[in-house]
Amino acid sequence: MTEPYFAANSIRIYNEDILRIQEIDNVDLIVTSPPYDIDIKYENYDDSIPYSEYLEFTRSWLAQCYRLVRPDGRLCLNVPLDKNKGGQQSVCADITTTAKQVGWKYHSTIVWNEQNISRRTAWGSWLSASAPYVIAPVEVILVLYKERWEKSRKGKSDTTRDEFLEWTNGVWNFSGESRSKIGHPAPFPVELPRRCIKLFSFVGDTVLDPFMGSGTTLVACLQTKRVGIGVEINRKYCDLALKRLQAHGIFQKRLEEVLGTSPDVNSS
Repeated sequence: MTEPYFAANSIRIYNEDILRIQEIDNVDLIVTSPPYDIDIKYENYDDSIPYSEYLEFTRSWLAQCYRLVRPDGRLCLNVPLDKNKGGQQSVCADITTTAKQVGWKYHSTIVWNEQNISRRTAWGSWLSASAPYVIAPVEVILVLYKERWEKSRKGKSDTTRDEFLEWTNGVWNFSGESRSKIGHPAPFPVELPRRCIKLFSFVGDTVLDPFMGSGTTLVACLQTKRVGIGVEINRKYCDLALKRLQAHGIFQKRLEEVLGTSPDVNSS
């Protein structure tokens, strides 16, 4: 049995591999952004494996997550639209197909416009039809569900009228997150899980992030009064997530026990 690395109030963190954990069930919503296989320098994960192996890894964790959610459970999955590093791959399409093969049902795709076209670094054959590259400066959020889309029970929604009108439009416009500010090689902004959580779950529901990283989804859970569970294989990132949670002024005594000192919080 895997004991939580941290547990207090509505938050649990497991320093474990999502493929091995058995202590989680009855999840209402999963919000996550897995490794992209684009050679991001994580602490203890190879993000440059052959694409076929990457899809097999994706199949394994998607199948595990399918087992962890309720019959009306949902998954909001932030992935690239495609990639060109190491060869052109239709990442979103391939992951969607893989998810459906393990049982997930498709609901919709949200296009996240990070409004940062400056990351574009390759045009292929400049000003020539010889071999131009087309690179979309967007990511996507796949919205999937287990057995049925409509929730089987009633609950309290906290989405405002304006939020609902804006967020049910399938193009979301907000900036990405700074790696240096957060201290993680691939963070997403709190706005991403906050929108997914408020739009697709009730207050008090259980939200899981199987690739917790710096804890952004758990921060959003605190902000929206959901039960938050994070699973992260890297202990350093677990500690980083705890320090970010401490920025909300709670858990201090328990955090000091885990971290061994009074947390020095510089990020939010």
